[in-house]
Amino acid sequence: MDDEPKPTPYPRSTAPAEEPPAEEAPRRRRHPFRATGKAVVALVSALALAATGYAWATYHEVQGNVHTTDALDLPEDKPAPPADDGGDDILLVGADARTDMQGNALPLQVLKTLRTEQTSGVNTDTIIVVRIPKNGAKPFAVSIPRDTWIDVPRGGQGKINSVYGLAKQAKADELRGRGKRDSAEVERDSDQAGRQALVQAVQDFTQVRIDHYAEVNLLGFYLITEALGGVEVCLNHATEDKDSGADFRAGVQTVSGGEALSFVRQRKNLPRGDLDRIVRQQAFLSSALHKVLSAGVLANPGTLGDLTDALHRSLVLDPDFDLLQFADKAKGLASGDVTFTTIPVITINGRSPDGEQSIVEVDPVAVRQFFAGLAGRSPGSGGGAAPGGAVVQAVPAGVTCVN
Repeated sequence: MDDEPKPTPYPRSTAPAEEPPAEEAPRRRRHPFRATGKAVVALVSALALAATGYAWATYHEVQGNVHTTDALDLPEDKPAPPADDGGDDILLVGADARTDMQGNALPLQVLKTLRTEQTSGVNTDTIIVVRIPKNGAKPFAVSIPRDTWIDVPRGGQGKINSVYGLAKQAKADELRGRGKRDSAEVERDSDQAGRQALVQAVQDFTQVRIDHYAEVNLLGFYLITEALGGVEVCLNHATEDKDSGADFRAGVQTVSGGEALSFVRQRKNLPRGDLDRIVRQQAFLSSALHKVLSAGVLANPGTLGDLTDALHRSLVLDPDFDLLQFADKAKGLASGDVTFTTIPVITINGRSPDGEQSIVEVDPVAVRQFFAGLAGRSPGSGGGAAPGGAVVQAVPAGVTCVN
């Protein structure tokens, strides 16, 4: 494997390198990044390595070098749902970091290749709860729309995708106010606060006890799709959107890197906006699952090496997340036998109480009943129609055509 090519530290680009001035490359700045399925792609890639005998050594390399977080260590005064709630639940988060894993800002040419820019702020616009019922029923991956309006841990209400960033900023301001000057320490501790706040918010909202946490960043998604050699997708109609960089023809096509990011980012010019974008994510993940688990990927040392390197650069897990143990418990997920679904919503065109923000309105009671129902389904019962009008899509063996 030593002679095989590895993913570049940054995305490959044919554009000439452009070195930004020092003042344009702060150590840690982020920009709201629209919902993607990158966290699931990273986790399933790691699961595939864990579940394949050929890749045993590679799995140990991934598990031993993955970045960890204590996101599940919540304050004792914060009430938590019962630990035995009928399922094992993993919170998958897509972070919009314009940085590498050490917190260094990505160069300007890299951001251009990723079809994005360097701005302040951080949102977590991919939030998916993978629920694995303990009774042996098939797993579910439940998407929570980025604009879902909830009660937030710091008091009041807000969009769920803002929880991480607001808590992170508050912690960073507190640390600097107390005289902390070590940038790496501030970033580490403030990231921890943001992750903990998000876990708390999801638990409060769903009444589901989060058992494990997995997060992947923007650059990692690029590298993973590049390592796979692209992912096949299918569109019902040609579509484009300048904001996301989407420009796709109708029919089956292979996307990777920046194109893959555009595919899962696009929400404008889609009939149902964010809900159609979530369906895009689910179709992309279905195809990625199919490819990761194919013999051509897992039997290729070069591809495995690239995939391992990409996971090192992007994946963050809680310390107790044992990939091999999880793969054994989640055979349905590793085989692609998982149903993607979205929480029941009232409307995707709501407005915040002050009228300033477009939000997704939900009934928290219906959402909690929905999650409880997933854990209670009997083995082999299948997905069926979700209560409360949830959008459900069973993962196919190959490619699904979407809007």
